Amino acid sequence: MSLYLASQSPRRRQLLDQLGVVHELLLPGPDEDAEALEAVSEGEAPLAYVQRVTRAKLEASLARLQRRALPPGPVLCADTTVALGPRILGKPGDATEALAMLQALSGQAHEVHTAVALADVRGRVWASVSSSTVWVAEVPHADLAAYVASGEPFGKAGAYGIQGRFAAWVSRIEGSYSGIMGLPLFETAQLLRQAAEA
Repeated sequence: MSLYLASQSPRRRQLLDQLGVVHELLLPGPDEDAEALEAVSEGEAPLAYVQRVTRAKLEASLARLQRRALPPGPVLCADTTVALGPRILGKPGDATEALAMLQALSGQAHEVHTAVALADVRGRVWASVSSSTVWVAEVPHADLAAYVASGEPFGKAGAYGIQGRFAAWVSRIEGSYSGIMGLPLFETAQLLRQAAEA
């Protein structure tokens, strides 16, 4: 199946390549405030948040596809959030925020939720969510500061990428490694199969 991937994440591209899915990017233009879609509503639970944001991204992407008069095709969207209890840890705005997030995760277990949504050319939608638990060892402050200084935490929910240097401090995971990276391959393959058979 060939589809549009509405994501700026190079990791999602890499994971789709792993599935052998041909895709092209359908990214927001300068006239769109994509970050506004990720604003957290007061009291919103992490799981509800990630599903709502993914659906909002999908709707924005479908409108973008139509507005640009591109050839019709399926559109895939995903969103990942890191949750420490009820607290949603989004993308850090600066080094101070990144360090504070990483300090909160150090020595703790946290949840990573990734929601995926797929719309076909007829507007039918399939959606799924993957939830995983990640255990992080106690990390010395100096090591966290060096990690922040590397620039790797920026643009990532929870201020880390499991596929990068942070993996050295992940003692255990339960769930989907690809889901923690940003696109759960099992759930995504299921959605693609369902759409192909519909």
